[in-house]
Amino acid sequence: MQPSRIAVAGASGLIGSALVRSLTADGHQVVRLVRRPPRGPDEVRWDPVRQRIEPPGLLDCEAVVNLAGAGVADHRWTTSYKKQIRDSRVLGTVTLAEAAAALEVPPRVFLNGSAVGFYGDTGDRVVDEDAPPGSGFLPSLTVEWEEAAAPAEEAGIRTVFARTGLVVSRHGGAWQRLFPLFKTGLGGRLGSGRHYWSYIALYDEVAALRHLLAAEDLSGPVNLTAPEPLTNRQITAAMGRVLHRPAVFAAPAAAVRLVLGEMATDVLTSTRAVPRKLLESGFAFTFPDVEDALRAALR
Repeated sequence: MQPSRIAVAGASGLIGSALVRSLTADGHQVVRLVRRPPRGPDEVRWDPVRQRIEPPGLLDCEAVVNLAGAGVADHRWTTSYKKQIRDSRVLGTVTLAEAAAALEVPPRVFLNGSAVGFYGDTGDRVVDEDAPPGSGFLPSLTVEWEEAAAPAEEAGIRTVFARTGLVVSRHGGAWQRLFPLFKTGLGGRLGSGRHYWSYIALYDEVAALRHLLAAEDLSGPVNLTAPEPLTNRQITAAMGRVLHRPAVFAAPAAAVRLVLGEMATDVLTSTRAVPRKLLESGFAFTFPDVEDALRAALR
């Protein structure tokens, strides 16, 4: 992809900040969409809840990347926080999709965040991008999140949904909490440990997002997960090996639900999603193995 002007919402988050560093290092001009007063010419203020973008907005951007959204694992899922999770994603997507569609010269691609939570609990069943949505809060949210990009699709903009799995990083997501536990020797499986986690190294996540920006034949949902999902038992055992710590403790499912409330669904649900479209498009993973992904995160 030739150096171009790219707007990124959610540029301060775990994935967004890594993506911005990668893009700017290769000469792209990144416009950060921020919810505070801009601090420089590379920032534009927006309000996703009130659905406003201040000038110059998305003008002259060849791509729009939307990774904005309240953290799913940041708080217990109270009624008010579930509304915040929903509004930050759905209203933000509508705002950006409508702004992109209204431009006289629209962007070539609208890359919207999404999640493998779309599939819900799949048990041992392998699912790819053709699988239907599951049931529950996360699947319903993800369906609405993707549907909110309709204005961009209807305007003829190539629209891609990056259905991301659990990102392996010390600085965010589930692993931000797991690494300290394992380092102190208190790590172990969650619940039965038989549920599948669809994970991806942060490095591969960023590389895959850039691949989606450049691959003009890709549109619609694309799973961003390592090729082989593993069970929670397998992953926690791998963490023990990589960190040279025992992984003998186990947190019963009932205890996890007591501590996390409804949010426990996110770590106890079995989602065995595979990146069929990503692999078929020629993408090559750098860290497909979980131990390699863990070592990369520790570096």
